[in-house]
Amino acid sequence: MTTILVCDTCRYSKAEKLHGEQTGGEILAELVEKAAGSGIRVRRQSCLMGCNNHCNVAIRAKGKVTYVMDRFKPNADSAAAITDFAAEFTKLENGRVPLRNWPEGVKGHFVSRVPPIEDDEK
Repeated sequence: MTTILVCDTCRYSKAEKLHGEQTGGEILAELVEKAAGSGIRVRRQSCLMGCNNHCNVAIRAKGKVTYVMDRFKPNADSAAAITDFAAEFTKLENGRVPLRNWPEGVKGHFVSRVPPIEDDEK
């Protein structure tokens, strides 16, 4: 099962913490929840510690690399790009999505790709 972690405490933008009464992370989480397809779980996480930027997400699954991304605008286009990337990630045994399969909306948002935890490291 692929999980998209969305930081629900993230700022709305570099300049604004809130938009109305919601954080950018809360807005983005709602949109990602609506856009996520089958086989993808969305979990809200309070603080992914990417506070220098806004709207942080991580995409992970057991035995696969984890992708960490940030600086998304909390809008439907970002949510679609995130969930489209997660769908590609889900199809692959190791989760390493080739550049040619990256949705345009995720390019430039990557922070890191973390190797999976090996079974012998438990």
